[in-house]
Amino acid sequence: MTQNLADDPIQVPAARRQAIERLAAELVRGQHIALSTHINADGDGCGSESALAGLLGQMGIDAHIVNPTPWPTMYNYLLGDGTAAVSDRTSDGAGALKSIDRLIVLDISDVRRLGNLADAVRALKVPPLVIDHHLPGEEPPGPIMVTDVTACATGELIYDFAATLGLTITAPIATALYTAMLTDTGGFRFSNTSPRCHAIASRLLAAGVDPEEMYRRIYASVPRGRLGLLRDALASLGVDDANGIAWVTIAAGALELYGVTGEDLDGIAEYPRSLVGTRLALLFRDLGHGKVKISFRSVRGLDVNALAKQFGGGGHARAAGALVSGTVDEVRERVLVAARAMIATGTP
Repeated sequence: MTQNLADDPIQVPAARRQAIERLAAELVRGQHIALSTHINADGDGCGSESALAGLLGQMGIDAHIVNPTPWPTMYNYLLGDGTAAVSDRTSDGAGALKSIDRLIVLDISDVRRLGNLADAVRALKVPPLVIDHHLPGEEPPGPIMVTDVTACATGELIYDFAATLGLTITAPIATALYTAMLTDTGGFRFSNTSPRCHAIASRLLAAGVDPEEMYRRIYASVPRGRLGLLRDALASLGVDDANGIAWVTIAAGALELYGVTGEDLDGIAEYPRSLVGTRLALLFRDLGHGKVKISFRSVRGLDVNALAKQFGGGGHARAAGALVSGTVDEVRERVLVAARAMIATGTP
């Protein structure tokens, strides 16, 4: 089943429509376009890439994916197969950006989030096009942007791209967009879940998405090692009841020990956030070699994007991240001191 969105009653906001039209004016039938998203791509990044590749194909444009880190295996179903397959050239590295007519960057507000592709992207003769829903970064990837922080996911903006240009939502594209929106809203539980988000999701279901199958793929198909990882994370739980802060720590080498990957960390930060009275939840992952990755999660009234920026990171008001130099004990203490200070001053 497919849907043509030319007469879609879910109105695309005027500012988004205008931005999409400006971006679309840069696209020409017969072009070769690369799509990229942030390091350690998530469901929104992967779903948006897969959906956009399919939509560009309808426009007579060839698109391939080149990401700074390997495609997560849990989202392999988004790459399709046969004639509907989406080409993933991530293994070619920056070489996959050669001889392209344009790069479209998805789900990123700062070029540094492109990791080892960042320098190659900066060196492109024609700057990238950008579709994103994050707060502005310090170094935007490109000047022509479709961006709106009120979108529940970048996938919502890709849906609007299809609606604005009168493209067709096929079943594979609907599955990709549903993946993007489902994962970035935490299963339609987080504060970014809007009435419009649900309305779009209903259209995607009508286009052929199987919600039970999507739940199984994303939330009910974990490897055994992830449970060991979760067990150790919960054993490390720390709580500051006075300030409403809770945190867990992933030790260096834990992923290798349990034979899992970074994608198996998804959702672990929600456990400390679920504690009664918690305003701020933190996940510290010791990467070894003096680097610690931090995931910040909050409830209403606390802006973790502002906290993450103190450590060179960023993201959304309720979910952000940062990569910090130091031992995990040192970094954890620094972050907790900053978090307590922010809470004490009443900074949102």
